[in-house]
Amino acid sequence: MSSDPPSRPSSPSSALLIAALGIVYGDIGTSPLYAFRESVAGVHGAGISQAEVLGVLSMIFWIVTLVVSVKYVLIVMRAGNGGEGGILALLALVLRHMPVHSRASAVAVALGLFGAAMFYGDSVITPAISVLAAVEGLEVVSPAFEAAVVPVTLLVLLALFAIQRRGTARIGRVFGAVMVVWFVTLGVLGAVQIVRQPIVLTALEPVHALGFAATHPLLTLTVMAAVFLAVTGAEALYADMGHFGRRPIYLAWFWLVMPCLMLNYFGQGSLVLSSPEAVRNPFFLLAPPVLQLPLVVLATAATVIASQAVISGAFSITSQAINLGYMPRMSVHYTSDTAFGQVYVPFVNWALLVLVALLVVGFGSSSSLAGAYGVAVSTTMIITMLGVIVVAHHRWCWLPGRLLLLLPLLLLDLLLLTANSAKIPHGGWLPLAFGGLLYLLMSTWKRGRALVNAERARAGLALAPFIKSLSTYPPQRVEGTAVFLAAIADEVPAALLHNLKHNRVLHEHVIFLTALPQDVPHVDATQAAEIRELGDGCFAVKIKLGFKDSYDIADIAKLLGRTYEFDLDVNTASFFLSRETIVTGKRHGMAAWREKLFGWMMRNAQPASDYFRIPPNRVIEIGTQIVI
Repeated sequence: MSSDPPSRPSSPSSALLIAALGIVYGDIGTSPLYAFRESVAGVHGAGISQAEVLGVLSMIFWIVTLVVSVKYVLIVMRAGNGGEGGILALLALVLRHMPVHSRASAVAVALGLFGAAMFYGDSVITPAISVLAAVEGLEVVSPAFEAAVVPVTLLVLLALFAIQRRGTARIGRVFGAVMVVWFVTLGVLGAVQIVRQPIVLTALEPVHALGFAATHPLLTLTVMAAVFLAVTGAEALYADMGHFGRRPIYLAWFWLVMPCLMLNYFGQGSLVLSSPEAVRNPFFLLAPPVLQLPLVVLATAATVIASQAVISGAFSITSQAINLGYMPRMSVHYTSDTAFGQVYVPFVNWALLVLVALLVVGFGSSSSLAGAYGVAVSTTMIITMLGVIVVAHHRWCWLPGRLLLLLPLLLLDLLLLTANSAKIPHGGWLPLAFGGLLYLLMSTWKRGRALVNAERARAGLALAPFIKSLSTYPPQRVEGTAVFLAAIADEVPAALLHNLKHNRVLHEHVIFLTALPQDVPHVDATQAAEIRELGDGCFAVKIKLGFKDSYDIADIAKLLGRTYEFDLDVNTASFFLSRETIVTGKRHGMAAWREKLFGWMMRNAQPASDYFRIPPNRVIEIGTQIVI
């Protein structure tokens, strides 16, 4: 099997492994707080007899093994796009193997955008359910703390989102050390209980899961929806791959995370078999009373880290979506000088905080939120699997016979989605509605941009003939350098036409700069630019940028000077940009209400001057209208 080369050294340092633990495994690592409890004692739990407990433990073990170990860690994470993961990076990889503007590529884009939208739905629920489940441990310590659960949860979440601007590298170093303690604690607490009821180890045999399914076929589906909570962080593993690379995630999973998780789940099963009353909160009751309060504190810290996994994933997907043209421009801060995969998106950060806080207040408990959790992420998992099948066929050159090996994993995903669909009336509609809204926004933006570009192409003038025509009617030339940001290469920017019409001057040196987004994370510097002299001091410059490359004009200028010996002084040049206003016409490329929605998105998108970080005192904006 071939794959993209890893983006990190083949022998990752212990610091990188610990940082990966702090960012990547928080979500799936805190599932023991509620997954087993909901599976046996939830609204549609299996029950607490020996056969039922062993059946649930067997389902947990084999679903975690198949979905996380086999599917994500061993297969999906090989489908890296230049070392970058996540459903949009996968979509860019898939589109390379499909004809442009074909029905297949349109379906792929629709599925990719919908999968990304569903990931955002997961990003909203994970912090709410994880932190709530941890803080609810206070009720185990003393019922007097019940009224403090929601306020404490909100304070913890506010602190988490407030530190995001510091970047995942700094956060990961602190969080990683906490997660090492967390996973060791999980393993020790579980192992102590397993010794008391070693019969739970027989649940490693799939016969217990199959026997439960044969005895309770209808109940099995609802139980599987609860068991699915044990793997809800798997998609975050793939989305966060660009932060650390595949190998640290692989090593941490098999050598620490999975063994400790399984010990804890089986320990909870052993406790319930020994003391059925412990089913009310088997995780915290694993610890003796004197250690329960410290365990609550540790669990709260771990669930903060669990939230970090999906928050970092949301930042990564947003950055990718902007640069691939699926979202309007918004402020993206690169928090590392060496790793472009580490980003912070302020708007996404604070929007998530508001939505998460509303969920905490609205649902009030982790058990209530469990009904809403899983539907969105199971949808994303299926779309990811379909994308990997395409990559396996075209990029890894798998023959149809070998591709059939992936069919059982796809069928398991479909079964888990079917099981989770029963949650829709009980809150599962919420992430679906949120994801559906985001899909509408992303698809409207993509379609609107296509209409705008088509209108530009229809009404545009070819650049080279236009420059030659200037010799016939030469405008007055003034000193300095003018840079016109051109949305479409080799066409005259509207800002230039308006500048000549109203000011009737042209600078001594003129650069037509076009940024061309690529479907790879990074473009090699030696292949990033194409510079063409047009005559009369005019140059056409095309710069290719990956979806993880910096769009800072200062970085672009350094690249042009260092690699191509092309001089662009950002601090003395004048930058001419078009401020576009969308006007609804009679062409009806979209429904009228979607055209108005697109116009609203255009007005609220980050200005190109800010996105390219052009010095404000060097920018000249000229308004233009585009009819779609």
